[in-house]
Amino acid sequence: MHVLIIGAAGMIGRKLTQRLARDGAINGKAIAELTLTDVIEPTAPNGFAGKVNLDRSDLSNAGIATALIAKRPDVIFNLAAVVSGEAEADFEKGYRINLDGGRMLFEAIRLEHQKDGYCPRLVFCSSLAVFGSPFPKRIGDEFLTAPLTSYGTQKAILELLLADYSRRGFFDGISIRLPTICIRPGKPNAAASGFFSNILREPLVGQEAILPVADTVRHWFASPRSAVQFLVHGASIDLSGLGVRRNLIMPGLSATVAEEIEALRSFAGEKAVALIKRVPDDRIIRIVDGWAEDYEPDLALSLGFRAESSFSEIIRAHVEDELEGKPA
Repeated sequence: MHVLIIGAAGMIGRKLTQRLARDGAINGKAIAELTLTDVIEPTAPNGFAGKVNLDRSDLSNAGIATALIAKRPDVIFNLAAVVSGEAEADFEKGYRINLDGGRMLFEAIRLEHQKDGYCPRLVFCSSLAVFGSPFPKRIGDEFLTAPLTSYGTQKAILELLLADYSRRGFFDGISIRLPTICIRPGKPNAAASGFFSNILREPLVGQEAILPVADTVRHWFASPRSAVQFLVHGASIDLSGLGVRRNLIMPGLSATVAEEIEALRSFAGEKAVALIKRVPDDRIIRIVDGWAEDYEPDLALSLGFRAESSFSEIIRAHVEDELEGKPA
């Protein structure tokens, strides 16, 4: 089996790559070859015995998707994206990377399919930003997509295309609507949701963090561990029963900022909590006000997708995976 990961240098891409290298197979089929591509050259995973192709390229540039698909990967993970805050700040860049790059990928697969019926499994990282207010108390699988940001619009368009290309048999696609991933390792990024991770990650290592919204803000979360498991599971399961309903809300945990902070207090004490500085940011507040608070991912749950049930689990996963089992 040949696996292509687009966006392999990003946080989830790196973790997915290492997971696949460790497992050595998807759904019992051995992975013989990995192709890893991103705008920054990815790193080869440790412990993988098969062939690894490292590629530095921008999917939105002409010819890149065609070259990648010419190698006939069996499973394709499309994780490439400009994050929400950056997509909102830079309209042209957001549409070029988040929409045009994805459509070029879909078209490259379609053209290859026309030669001899080539039909890979395609797993697309979407977002809950495809939804927009007014919201019901909990959003279920049947709620309409009406995004309030450019980022959400770009993801929603690709979701529609993925469903149509799958309906036509060009590829076998599934769209994974990720919760906000928390705690993200590394440094803060331009995502509007970044503060959810910042207020835990930085205090856990003795650093200050800025909280730009009220403690009462409620949101939908899952850990990086769960995000990777969603992707692997999405590449493994039988999708034939979904029909054209290829866009799935992933399971997660609905929690408030106050509940995040309380979990931090229980895990690392008052000293860590004192490092959170409240500095309201009207831009972030406006964006977050357009997000839903809770979801009913019944379809994903019925297909075996799972996530954490408490913020204590999320913090513990971060400490085990990123801090060698203990905070600073």
